[in-house]
Amino acid sequence: MLSGGMLLWPVVARNSVRDIDPKRAIRLINYEDALVLDVRDDSEYAGGHPPNAKHIPAEKIEDRWQELEKFKDKPVVIIFTPGLRVGRAGAVLRKNGFKQVFNLNGGIDTWRRENLPLVKK
Repeated sequence: MLSGGMLLWPVVARNSVRDIDPKRAIRLINYEDALVLDVRDDSEYAGGHPPNAKHIPAEKIEDRWQELEKFKDKPVVIIFTPGLRVGRAGAVLRKNGFKQVFNLNGGIDTWRRENLPLVKK
């Protein structure tokens, strides 16, 4: 069973969404033109979000992922509210051909704690 699990791990790992820290997220944004995808609800997004973030609430990602089609070959950093089931958003993107999907570890709380910029537009 152990060897079978080891053989399956590359398949599972390839389809999973990795958590990244704020420093890695900023590098992806600044140097690899990553898309910041905010999957929080409308009121949370309006209360402050990362600059240039694309907003698609998590519960609507399955119907609206096509809006992100042009970013398929770029990194996507998902911003969420801790406790929200963010895995679904990443899984939908991976299933539809997005190769580099990352969750910001700790979501918007980490973004705020690191004093990263927020806008309210």
